[in-house]
Amino acid sequence: MRRVAKLSAACLATAALALSATACGKTSSDDASSSSSGGAKGGIKIGLAYDVGGRGDRSFNDSAARGADKAEKQFGGSIKELTAKTSDTEPDREQRLQDLADAGYNPIVAVGYAYAPSVQKIAAKYPKTSFGIVDSVVDGKNVDSITFTEEQSSYLAGVAAALKTKKNHIGFIGGVDNPLIKKFQAGYVQGVHDTNPKVKVDVQYLSHGQDTSGFSSPDKGQQAAQGMLDNGADVIYTAAGSSGTGAIEAVNGVKGAWAIGVDSDQYNIPGMEKYKSSILTSAVKNVDVGVFDFIQSVKNGKPLAGNNVYSLAKGGVSLATSGGYLKDIQSKLDAAKQNIVDGKIKVKTTP
Repeated sequence: MRRVAKLSAACLATAALALSATACGKTSSDDASSSSSGGAKGGIKIGLAYDVGGRGDRSFNDSAARGADKAEKQFGGSIKELTAKTSDTEPDREQRLQDLADAGYNPIVAVGYAYAPSVQKIAAKYPKTSFGIVDSVVDGKNVDSITFTEEQSSYLAGVAAALKTKKNHIGFIGGVDNPLIKKFQAGYVQGVHDTNPKVKVDVQYLSHGQDTSGFSSPDKGQQAAQGMLDNGADVIYTAAGSSGTGAIEAVNGVKGAWAIGVDSDQYNIPGMEKYKSSILTSAVKNVDVGVFDFIQSVKNGKPLAGNNVYSLAKGGVSLATSGGYLKDIQSKLDAAKQNIVDGKIKVKTTP
């Protein structure tokens, strides 16, 4: 999480939060991380409720943060950030959103599908506040549902994996066994088998049900990846938030093995420099674009609402080319992309 640039200004900006601790930037209702950044007077007040891992996860949440940062820089104002814990209950998520609304933050962006019920409830209580939610669809006149075709970029990741494996044996690691992450798995496996049906794909999830620790446990990611490597896999795609950094670390220790990142272009993420030689590509989900579009719409007085889908055709998802490791297969990836955009390839959303 970033530090408070101007402590006094940040504390004043957040003093209206219903539940505040003695130190500015922590809530007493839970141990969730919280920070604010000062901006130009009269600018937009952006509230961000992160999923577990928060800013600094080098993946999903960081992408959302980039969108808010861009908006803050362009429009002025301030950002208030709160971060979920793995132990969160529904009342915790509701309170987090309500605190932001009570403090006058508008828009408020809920980052992650887990916030869907709480956004549904709190948005109805604050009809003059605009809410955005990433990765889920919530019906409400003041709610912008920001969703992505993750299966499409994952398909391209599968094509790359099938073309790069030397052992015809690869892996997929999911953070939490739920419908959203199964979209990543479905697209990846389809892309692999459409390219080479002989390739074996190992699949493992780090947590299940209401347990969201699979998104914030690099040690679990590392152990899962190491197990797959030990069993003969040489390309591993991990869709698991910050847990993916552990998987990439494990892959980096094996000569000839490749890791595929997710959500952000992890080759270019600060702190990942020492693993660059092992990051084949990343299935990028441009959450920052969706978040910025939403904030800009509120700033312009015409808030987005309904379900806005960011697809491969619209640049909402993509396959990163950083590092140049895909140059020898780029023409095949381009052909697969075009076939998806043209509707010749229908990518599955369930395994």
